[in-house]
Amino acid sequence: MTRDPITHPDDDDRIGAVLDGMKDHLGHRPPVIGHRDPFRVLIGTVISQRTRDEQTEVATEALFRRFSTAEDMAEADLDDIESAIRTSGFYREKARRIREISRMIRDDFEGTTPNRMEELLSLPGVGRKTANCVLVYAFETDAIPVDIHVHRISNRLGWVRTESPEETEQSLMEIVPKERWLELNNLMVKFGKSVCLPRKPHCNQCPISRLCAKRISE
Repeated sequence: MTRDPITHPDDDDRIGAVLDGMKDHLGHRPPVIGHRDPFRVLIGTVISQRTRDEQTEVATEALFRRFSTAEDMAEADLDDIESAIRTSGFYREKARRIREISRMIRDDFEGTTPNRMEELLSLPGVGRKTANCVLVYAFETDAIPVDIHVHRISNRLGWVRTESPEETEQSLMEIVPKERWLELNNLMVKFGKSVCLPRKPHCNQCPISRLCAKRISE
């Protein structure tokens, strides 16, 4: 049994029940939103690509201990950036992007991390997920960052039927109440790492299984 993406008048209530269920299960504390250095959020998100959280944190902390501003990173030797972020995956490629991003911010944006989607997407290696993370976690702008967890869980729940994160983002923006956008990524990422795992989700322990299309179809 499969379900079409949600379109019923009560869908807002169902979406709210799912997010509240995740929050209760996780003992959720709201993420720090709107009070973080935008440049650090941007660079940290670039470092996080294809890298585990623990390694991302170590690499980001090491990098910002040595170079705290876009100007510093723009002038840094590539070897020094690589050395600082070596714990992250694909660190050589990321080091080049980080220096390129820093130079663009210095030269094209007067040293200030941009706060508009179009401008963020003009930076090397910055896609919609990274840009949305900056908008949400640094600027408290209503947006939905879609990573592998958000994409997977949204499809499992039956909220969407999409093939790509970009399609998922657009679909979620149409069905999720705007007042829930800021918390959605943080909740689904944590839930995706602890309960709704990629290969063997813990459906028997899931507090929202009654609202999940995957569980209904089994």
